[in-house]
Amino acid sequence: MTQVASPVSLTAVDAPGQPTPSPELEQLYRGFERELLVPLWTEISGLMPVHPQSKAAPHLWRWQNLLELADRAGHLVPVGRGGERRAIALANPALGGRPYATPTLWAAIQYLMPGEDAPEHRHTQHAFRFVVEGDGVWTVVDRDPVPMTRGDFLPQGGWIWHAHHNAAQHPMAWIDGLDIPFQYATETQFFEFGRDAISDAERISPERSRAQRLWGHPGLRPVSVPGPQPSSPLLNYRWVDTDAALTDQLELEDEGFPGTVEPGHAAVRYTNPTTGGDVLPTIRTEMHRVRRGTETAPRREAGSSVFQVFDGTGTVTVGETSWRVERGDMFVVPSWEPLSIRSEASASDSDSGALDLFRFSDTPILAALGLDRVSVDAGR
Repeated sequence: MTQVASPVSLTAVDAPGQPTPSPELEQLYRGFERELLVPLWTEISGLMPVHPQSKAAPHLWRWQNLLELADRAGHLVPVGRGGERRAIALANPALGGRPYATPTLWAAIQYLMPGEDAPEHRHTQHAFRFVVEGDGVWTVVDRDPVPMTRGDFLPQGGWIWHAHHNAAQHPMAWIDGLDIPFQYATETQFFEFGRDAISDAERISPERSRAQRLWGHPGLRPVSVPGPQPSSPLLNYRWVDTDAALTDQLELEDEGFPGTVEPGHAAVRYTNPTTGGDVLPTIRTEMHRVRRGTETAPRREAGSSVFQVFDGTGTVTVGETSWRVERGDMFVVPSWEPLSIRSEASASDSDSGALDLFRFSDTPILAALGLDRVSVDAGR
């Protein structure tokens, strides 16, 4: 019979809230160890802390460093079956070397060389692509070619076929976000290879995808597709629309009407047009614009998030750590760490004259379980 090691070594300690050490207590603890039992009174401070204590750490990745390494990989590492994607994951320094940005979120830079194809596959992990710069790549989702350009957000629901093709004469990079750590922890993930090559018809580069033509009309949905869908059927949320929404919020604020999250801070959430809820079942995605000279109130949220600076410059403070950030930089906000952002952008270094940040988080999971919580220090 295989001998199973005890999950913990128990020792009686003379401390407040603990039973008085004695030979009988030590004997009880040895019995617990033999039967693989752990009493709550020895673990309660770790299992039930007064507030979340994330295993992740605040951390910043510089976009220019990521681009340089991704380009080197582009000349050394082929794309094809086996590796599937030239995607380089962000590994949070506090998570033991796992390729996770946070305990529930996976983030990576993906890089495709001119003329390259990333082969078709599908997986249960929900995913998205966000383009901080460049164009020329087409993602082919269920044989529907979808353009990818700067500022576009492209959700990818789980178990849907997808491939990528770079039709440009230059490399292109974007970020991927997935719920890989969450599905790994819950042991629910599946993966399947698709076709080895996309068809010639799928290499055509239409101005708008079929999904865009069907679903890309604000406030309108096709009657031919009844009922809610778990992930958004709209495959490309274009930057021109996102930018206009943020601009309008700040202009309404200037005119004395409500609409911004707080003074000088506009934000929009990408939503599923069939439900009005989050665009993906496990990932919330948003775009934030902080007006030049504005500092946001410190905000804590249960659950973790990852940000990428889309444009502008500023200073970000997560807990006790502060960084000056610029276009492309990515950073992690662990659960319940306070976040504040100060925009230092100017009209000369930003398209909008503000600090624009793309954000994704695990909030839909927590909301479904009734565990989401937010605290804002408005009186700082």
